[in-house]
Amino acid sequence: MKTVSTLAEKAGNAGSAPDTVDDAAHDHGGAPLPELPPRDVLDTSGDLLRALAAPVRIAIVLQLRESARCVHELVDALGVPQPLVSQHLRILKAAGVVAGERSGREVMYRLVDDHLAEIVVAAVTHAGEGQP
Repeated sequence: MKTVSTLAEKAGNAGSAPDTVDDAAHDHGGAPLPELPPRDVLDTSGDLLRALAAPVRIAIVLQLRESARCVHELVDALGVPQPLVSQHLRILKAAGVVAGERSGREVMYRLVDDHLAEIVVAAVTHAGEGQP
């Protein structure tokens, strides 16, 4: 059975061991909780992370952090079919991760913001830690 303790009970028991497992699990030394951004910012952040959450899209972002590239350069670098690269570029473009600018017959794709490359590099670095 879970117990709910009040602030008065906790103040009265200051310095003593918690009475229940729940108290021990939820006593964080009184550190204030960080203030969260507004819900719409959290929703947009989730959309952005979902747009980045595919190996091919991660590879595209890694390629574009070096310089702008056209579709055929990405196809050659990634070794995947052109329709697949184009599909992933559409997703990244819709999420505001990449922008495309026409240069003659080709569209050159670039990252909209370097912060996005930092997110991807941090994820790749973290995933590679501890790998043989």
